[in-house]
Order: sequence, then structure tokens, then C-alpha cells
Amino acid sequence: MTTLHPDAVHEAVRERYGRIATEFTPAVKATDCGCGDDNCCGDSTLYDLDISHLPADVSQLSLGCGDPITLAALQPGQTVLDLGSGGGIDCFLAAQQVGESGHVIGVDMTPAMIEKAERNKAKMGFPNVEFRQGQIEALPVADNSVDVIISNCVINLSPDKPAVFREAFRVLRPGGRLAVSDMVTQGHFSPEARADLAAWSGCITGAEDVADYVAAIRAAGFTNISVQDKNAPDIELANSLGLYVGQPRLFSARVTAVK
Repeated sequence: MTTLHPDAVHEAVRERYGRIATEFTPAVKATDCGCGDDNCCGDSTLYDLDISHLPADVSQLSLGCGDPITLAALQPGQTVLDLGSGGGIDCFLAAQQVGESGHVIGVDMTPAMIEKAERNKAKMGFPNVEFRQGQIEALPVADNSVDVIISNCVINLSPDKPAVFREAFRVLRPGGRLAVSDMVTQGHFSPEARADLAAWSGCITGAEDVADYVAAIRAAGFTNISVQDKNAPDIELANSLGLYVGQPRLFSARVTAVK
């Protein structure tokens, strides 16, 4: 997937989002995920549901590119896992939907984000939410223990996306669902662009061509795979043949699949 060493990618991502978590204040909205268009980032209008009840420390530290909560159609009592949970916004929204009988786990590799999420949890309550530090390529989560996996503009940051999807498949129960928002492309970035760590950690050049992205999901064992452009949801892209020619088109995708 990349000629960059995975440790270098992880360190660049950890540094960037650690800085965001440390320097963030509600007076200065966090918009530093880097992709630089209307798909992303830190925009509360990305959500189809009302998030006005959330404290500014939570709602304005959204670094997502979509609304995985609405996409997931969560039900009371479910166990939900958020890949790259950041300051916790999607975990808290998920917790409201699964209720007291449900459980939400947020996994993030950046210590400062885990600390921020724990502080937000202390302010808001939510005893059915927990945060675990770890990498999404090696989840600190038991086999067959999760009903739904969500994620918001994070998988593109991974240097090993096939490992992410294998881990997602491992921890989901049979029949469990993947429902994520992520940055993907039509077309491929050049090797030189892929080597730009700042662009990678900014949710740009780590994005995969949709055909490669779907192939990794399918290879992990998932079925019923769907990929749609957030801005053109009536067009199904999961069966793209990867024949796009020209400068890569970067876009926010709604991705679903079933174990």
C-alpha cells in the first residue's frame, strides 16, 4: 500500500492529532485534518442528526468527514466499536442510541486524544462508554465481541488498511456490520505524493483508490460491500474497476459491509 515505513506514518499521525488535542480550545475550532475541501473536517453540519446538545469541547473537536452514526442505524443494546475515536464525539452519539443496555468502545493510538476523550466523558457521564489506547491495525478488542464498527475519517490514515479490515472482521460478531465514513479516491496518487507525510497525516495521500479499498474489505471476508460518494449517494462505487484516468479525485465515502 505504501513505501513509507508504517512506524513513520503512525508517528506523523500521532504527532499531528496529539497537537490538535493539546492545543484545541472551543474558541478555536479544530479544522486541521488537512484535506481542505467541503468534505472534511471539523464541521458539525456533516451530521444528519442534531448534535447541538453536545458541549463545545466535544462538538467542535470533530475531525470527521461524514456521519457514521446515521449510516450505522444503531439499535438499543448493541456493542459498538469506534476506530480512531479522537475526542469521543461519535462514541457519545453512539452511546445515546444504544442506551444503557448497550456499550461503546473507542480505540485511538494518540495518548493526548485518549486523555481528551476521558475528560469529555467525565463532563458528560456516559457510563456505557470506554476508551482504549491502541492501533486500529491491532485492536485491543476480543474476537466476536462487537455488533457494529464505526469510524470517521481515520482508516485512510492507516499505513496497512488490509490489517485494519482483517481486525474489524475478527472482532465483529457473525452478522456484524461495518459502517464508516472515510476519504477514498478514484485514481491513484503518485509515489512522490504518497511519500508526503504531512499530506498523509492530513487525510489526503493515505486515501486509497476505491477499487483497492473494496478489495481489501472483501479480502478480509466481508460481504454486501457498498461505497457511495457522500455528495452523490445514488451512485454505487463498490464495483469500480479502478480504471479512473487523470488526477486522483479525493472524496468522502459512506462505506458499509457485513461479516
